[in-house]
Amino acid sequence: MEAYKNPQLTPEERASDLVSRMTLREKIGQLTQRLYGFGIYTRQGDEITFSDEFYQEVERYSGLGTLYGLYRADPWANKNFETGLDGALSPKARNMVQKYVIEHSRFGIPVLMSTECPHGHQALDGYLLPVNLASGATFSPEVLAEAAKISAKQLKDMGVDLALISCLDMLRDPRWGRSEECFGEDPYLACRMGEAVVKAVQGEGVDVVAKHMCAQGETTGGVNASAARIGMHELREIHLPPVKACVDAGVTSFMAAYNEIDGIYCHGNRWLLTDLLRGEYGFKGFVMSDGVAIDQLDAVTGDRTASGALALNAGVDMGLWDTAFQQLEEAVEQGLVEEAAIDEAAKRILTVKFRRGLFENPYVPETDEWQSYTAEKYPQVKDLAEQSIILLKNDGNLLPLNVAEPLRLVMSGPNADELYSQLGDYTPPMRPGVGITPLKGVQNFITSNESEIKLCYAPGCLGFAHSDELLEQAVEAAKESDVVLAVLGGTSSRFTAAEFDTNGALKSQKVITMDCGENVDNGELRLPGGQLELLKKLKDTGAKVVTILVAGRPYEMEQIHEYSDAILCAFYPGLTGGEAIAKLIFGAVEPAGRMPVSAPDYVGQLPVYYNAKDSYRPMRYYNSKQPPRYRFGCGLSYTNFSWSLVEAPADDKHSVTATIRNDGERPGWVVPQLYIHRTQGVVTSRIRQLCGFDKLYLLPGEEKTVSIQIPEESLYQWDAAMNHVMPHGKIEWFLGDSGEEIFKGTFNV
Repeated sequence: MEAYKNPQLTPEERASDLVSRMTLREKIGQLTQRLYGFGIYTRQGDEITFSDEFYQEVERYSGLGTLYGLYRADPWANKNFETGLDGALSPKARNMVQKYVIEHSRFGIPVLMSTECPHGHQALDGYLLPVNLASGATFSPEVLAEAAKISAKQLKDMGVDLALISCLDMLRDPRWGRSEECFGEDPYLACRMGEAVVKAVQGEGVDVVAKHMCAQGETTGGVNASAARIGMHELREIHLPPVKACVDAGVTSFMAAYNEIDGIYCHGNRWLLTDLLRGEYGFKGFVMSDGVAIDQLDAVTGDRTASGALALNAGVDMGLWDTAFQQLEEAVEQGLVEEAAIDEAAKRILTVKFRRGLFENPYVPETDEWQSYTAEKYPQVKDLAEQSIILLKNDGNLLPLNVAEPLRLVMSGPNADELYSQLGDYTPPMRPGVGITPLKGVQNFITSNESEIKLCYAPGCLGFAHSDELLEQAVEAAKESDVVLAVLGGTSSRFTAAEFDTNGALKSQKVITMDCGENVDNGELRLPGGQLELLKKLKDTGAKVVTILVAGRPYEMEQIHEYSDAILCAFYPGLTGGEAIAKLIFGAVEPAGRMPVSAPDYVGQLPVYYNAKDSYRPMRYYNSKQPPRYRFGCGLSYTNFSWSLVEAPADDKHSVTATIRNDGERPGWVVPQLYIHRTQGVVTSRIRQLCGFDKLYLLPGEEKTVSIQIPEESLYQWDAAMNHVMPHGKIEWFLGDSGEEIFKGTFNV
């Protein structure tokens, strides 16, 4: 028996033997991922046929390494419930692909299936989660993990091998259109959320491709895929910790980022992808490129063959839609690449195939009774949505509203009844009747409680345009109301007149209907269209105004704050977001979210991230108010808490213990956050640096004791020579919640 056929050997041993038997072209075929999976099939009813392009690709390489996006459905893929794969068709089509590939591979090598899963599966009837920014707002890796597990179960049922999941991007400039894909602006928070997702998804048998590596969120002026003009310390302190956390969590793969760092494209950065990732971090998996990113290295090489060689030599193992990796044979002939480098990349990919058991069990079960994954059946996503919403302002304890009072409510705003505006980018089409908007959520809550509340719906304006008629109707309705619920914000919905690029990102909008999403960068951060005018006029009626922001990024908050009596912030909360918002408005659930990112009063304040360096006085323009009104970590409750310090950090014990008591008449969530500031070291420190947090639910009168350990890693610095050292000196610590420092002190290391 050939060694590669022996399941008693390790996956690495089997992969090495198989590679030794393969031709150069067959090995290169394992590295390519050129096809758009959604483009290789046609569906007529329940019949599925494949394109000649698919057959030709398999013939060319005697197999197929990885197929991207067979299940993907969205306007770019041009797949819907008539043309795409839903229900039992998903595993059926997957098995058809697998069978053809195996039967036309000289060695019977199966194909890996990769798919987008930035916030749940981007497929028809996919189990969708709130976007990452909302998940970050929960400050609960545990709640995110439980929802991610359900998504992973669905992925596994469908036959997905590789889930492409955003885990690494840091939100350093909210003008960036992909802000929604970040867990927030803080690396410690991102580490905890990222590792939770990796462990949850891989624990269910689906391998994670963590993206994007690295510093894509730094940007130049908030522009997507632009240069990260930063030095090594910023890279090490802010952007690389989530990478290391994912390595430690056992992640299978990383996707390189489009951007360049200090002049070196990530896809051509050998220090980043090989020396650091494999050498320093000990990563054993493989690196995938982002879509057509290897071809974009032509900007450096001026030659497509040389671009493929540059990426492979840097440490990229698998391409995505590019043509450069198809020219690796020429690169070997020209001496640009050693065949041994191709062997190593092929071994890494084949090792995953052997480890996943695809050679022995290449097919997934097919059944006519397809397992559905809904929020009703799997309510973990509801919990995630409810805990993600942030109460930012609540003058006079306006919220929660009493459902037993005969209130007159007006709901207004363009996001009140637009489902796709609460789902985020990378979202599949929805079936009619699926999902709950804020309007539907409030209506359902009033009805289910047999309330005498009268609810009027008056949109007030379109998302991106002013309407005198709609504005007048909303104002007149507000004059007759007790409370106005203004549901404002933006949208990343692709389900409009949009043109897409070769990598699926937005290329242009015939009519502006998106203000967030990939390639939808925003230089203003003002609420779109006539929304601010609507909000001001609603407030001028004398009614109490509750503003509900449904968005994928922070907006300028100065006027929103001025014209609102209460503010709820809901970063795209997903299909059940409207239900969660309604429950929060009426107090059926308690405010649990905290800001994962700082929000400026106006765009000229940027940058406003809380963890700036202490080498200067950040944001001290002579004509600018300071600091930003809503900072990282802030968020209110409907109750009150008292804190007692039990034990402070000491020179020989780096932890803090406190007792927290709910002194109010309602249950509530408290999120104790521990920050440090190194006052003595070898390089400049951060003004504040989150190093621990917890989340507690307390009933009225209940108290709990919490202890938060300062990780040793948080006490280290990278010195001028980039050595990781722990300098002696004084460290300040701060413990609190909602932006308030309740306890503070110092200790020495």
